[in-house]
Amino acid sequence: MNSAQRQVGIPAVYMRGGSSKGVFFLSEDLPTDPLARDAVLLRVIGSPDPYEKQLDGMGGATSSTSKIVVVGKSRRPGCDVEYWFGQVAIDRPLVDWSGNCGNLTSAVGPFAIRKGLVDAPRDGVAVVTLWQANVQKRIVAHVPMRDGEVQELGDFELDGVTFPAAEIRLEYLDLGADDNVRDAGAAMFPTGNTTDVLSVPDVGEVTVTLINAGNPAVFIAAETLGLSGAESPEDLNKDAALLARFEAIRAHGAVAMGLAESVEYASLKRQHTPKIAFFGRPASYMSSSGKPVRAEDIDLLARIVSMGKLHHAMTGTGAVAIAAAAAIPGTVVNKILGDVKTSIRFGHPSGTLAVGAYTQQTAEGWSVSKAVMSRSARRLMEGSVLIPQP
Repeated sequence: MNSAQRQVGIPAVYMRGGSSKGVFFLSEDLPTDPLARDAVLLRVIGSPDPYEKQLDGMGGATSSTSKIVVVGKSRRPGCDVEYWFGQVAIDRPLVDWSGNCGNLTSAVGPFAIRKGLVDAPRDGVAVVTLWQANVQKRIVAHVPMRDGEVQELGDFELDGVTFPAAEIRLEYLDLGADDNVRDAGAAMFPTGNTTDVLSVPDVGEVTVTLINAGNPAVFIAAETLGLSGAESPEDLNKDAALLARFEAIRAHGAVAMGLAESVEYASLKRQHTPKIAFFGRPASYMSSSGKPVRAEDIDLLARIVSMGKLHHAMTGTGAVAIAAAAAIPGTVVNKILGDVKTSIRFGHPSGTLAVGAYTQQTAEGWSVSKAVMSRSARRLMEGSVLIPQP
């Protein structure tokens, strides 16, 4: 290594969005070559790190904090900005661009306004239409404004986030198959079924819902693996054998959805999507913050595994897919609920979350015209990130 090598700065903003945080860039500030871009982003985050700490980068050593968002002005009619989301693996040189992050989506509108990519009213609410380039879908963000600035602080509380902030409402539009699953069959259900049975070695036959709404996902009942749905990340993430069973089911689901050519490819190259989530009937439990969650206050229990670990709260796109599954007869979620529901509140490890979806059935199959949920976002640091000169 040349001892005279210098560091270079890249303009960036470090932001929290929902219960995740990541480094935000303008597309013009990164290399156009995908390989060179990914090399830069891996170094920014501090991956790959065999110690799994990401001490020499901006990553936080969890799936929720090892993320990148690249934003630019959109040329697509009816859209203001477009953005790419990259899930950065911690222990290997991989930036997975296969899906979206619903939590960080809440920060894209505020970032775009501050960078001058869109006009916003001095006071009131800025309506910003986003084009999610990973999954080729429109999302509308309602961003509060005050005195010509994005209103970041407020009294909206989001379980999984310590401090309150200003509420940002997100509307996910026309959910269904993205370009990644277009050849796999029906729009929302790639196999054409609301439930399927997967034959997974060392696990057995598993009944699942394979759904594509927000992000592709594999849904199973908690009891399938002898669970209740009220498990904590601290307990489940210590069970390597159980996590391996989840990954095996997820990888087989990826193949069944047409997202991966093999289970090996799904595990090595497509870790971000599909997600795998499990569900149980309402039960009381203690959230990770010590706040009790009462069975009578929720419709079901929900837990989601992200990048091989149980998520500390709930992914935003996971919440969207749960809302869609709740509103469609015959899905794993619908069967646990026992009824079709267009709005639900579910319990996750950090508390509860309310989501809603408007679904419709046509000759082509099921679709979601709109799914709605609220998040918040805040700048944590802005300026430049530094990496060794490539």
